[in-house]
Amino acid sequence: MGNRDVSAAWDYHNATKHTYWSVRGGQGLDWPNQPLPFKIYKDVESIPLPRDGAQITAGLLEAMGASPPSFEGESVPDLGLLARMLYFSAGITKRMPYSGGEIFFRAAACTGALYHIDLYLVCGDLPGLEAGVYQFGPHDFGLAQLRKGDYRRALVEASGEEPAVAHAPVTVVLADTHWRNAWKYGARAYRHAFWDSGTLLANMLAAASGAGVPARVVTSFVDEDVHRLLGLEADKESAIALVPLGRDAGQGVGGTPSMEPLDLATEPLSPKMVEYPAIYEFHGSSSLESAEEVRTLRGGVVGSEARDELGELIAMPRGGEGLGDRTLEGTIVKRGSTREFAHESISLEQLSAALDYSTRGIDADFLSPFGSTLNRLFLIVNAVEGLVPGAYLYHRERHGLEMLKEGEFRREAGYLGLEQKIPADASVNVYMLTDLERVLSAFGNRGYRMAELESGIIGGRLYLAAYGTGFGASGLTFYDDEVIEFFGPRAEGLSVMFLVALGRSVKRKKKEIR
Repeated sequence: MGNRDVSAAWDYHNATKHTYWSVRGGQGLDWPNQPLPFKIYKDVESIPLPRDGAQITAGLLEAMGASPPSFEGESVPDLGLLARMLYFSAGITKRMPYSGGEIFFRAAACTGALYHIDLYLVCGDLPGLEAGVYQFGPHDFGLAQLRKGDYRRALVEASGEEPAVAHAPVTVVLADTHWRNAWKYGARAYRHAFWDSGTLLANMLAAASGAGVPARVVTSFVDEDVHRLLGLEADKESAIALVPLGRDAGQGVGGTPSMEPLDLATEPLSPKMVEYPAIYEFHGSSSLESAEEVRTLRGGVVGSEARDELGELIAMPRGGEGLGDRTLEGTIVKRGSTREFAHESISLEQLSAALDYSTRGIDADFLSPFGSTLNRLFLIVNAVEGLVPGAYLYHRERHGLEMLKEGEFRREAGYLGLEQKIPADASVNVYMLTDLERVLSAFGNRGYRMAELESGIIGGRLYLAAYGTGFGASGLTFYDDEVIEFFGPRAEGLSVMFLVALGRSVKRKKKEIR
């Protein structure tokens, strides 16, 4: 099936919905078969990355709130800055020993802490790094060189001559290894590929902004051409997004050297791999096959607020002043995923900053003009100073909240979040919903990827804003249809993409008592 046969997206989305019965009949965890959290090449030299590059000194809200750096002039990151951006996007920030070994926590949140997203670099000659194709290894903080030479032209052609790619000195490619997440989440793991790429991209885009490096998210490309360049294994790995970084003010990229197939051995992920055909079937149905097909998708946008009649709004303060002066780097190092929330309020100013900064525009090929969005934010407010508990709709362009219904909904919030304590105890639950029918009409099956990815970026920004302004966050999954039913007629016809719970953690409260 081609990209325009959107029955594939609906089939996948409906088949991977959580229901009361599906979560009770799910797969168990085969612990001896748990995959490695890293892709490690056996016979490829790893080039150590410097750990002493210049710090990105921008404050968190400054980096998140700034307009994207312009793609005019010249901006060529050196190896030290690239190393810093890679570390604060996907590097190991914490290590925790346990009886079975050691858990490596990364800079960005990931479902199940399974870290199935890998980063590749395709670059020309950079200060400190020769032209080539590289894979970033968080385990050794190095770059495995997969190809020597300047292969940027391959990405330019695969992206349909996307200008940001054509003039970038380096492009980062995000790719998913399905089994590393499907081990726990089965076929639904393909959704997670975009959530977890999104949280990673939230960090990367903020780091690029803080360093003054232009960055753009490119989601439309000829999949097979990118896979061939990186040597990704068919039906087991898939490219998610391209992120051109910087600008080469010269003549752009030249021709591509002869591209031989890559056949590089990697360490086995686990003793055996279980296949989930729904993943690679839908990936194939949402893949693009030509540069012309890529170009037809670029620049489309689906308005998300015009469908609603405007109700009475509760105005929210802007700016985030007085909420702390944490740096972007300091916030990422301290960030975690809250596992237990206190029944304690956050301030209206904190919620306002989180919503404001998480929904500021994303420079992406599917969001034009800048500031467009595919997702709407629906909230269950349990404990926010100055807000009556209830269900709300956030109007981004007006920066206000519309109450949909008043009430104490902790019990409902817990149930909607797969009957867990985390959403019941949280101060706020933020759901990202999209008009999937309109998205698929505009972009075909590819639109499903785009909507999920944008929700992950918004979720990642909520994480950063929460930890940067003094509270916690946790990404969660949900009962799809029940969420739509809960938010009533305003959510009718929408589909849930992602959920993030916000609030004060019990751990933080205990530390303050001491």
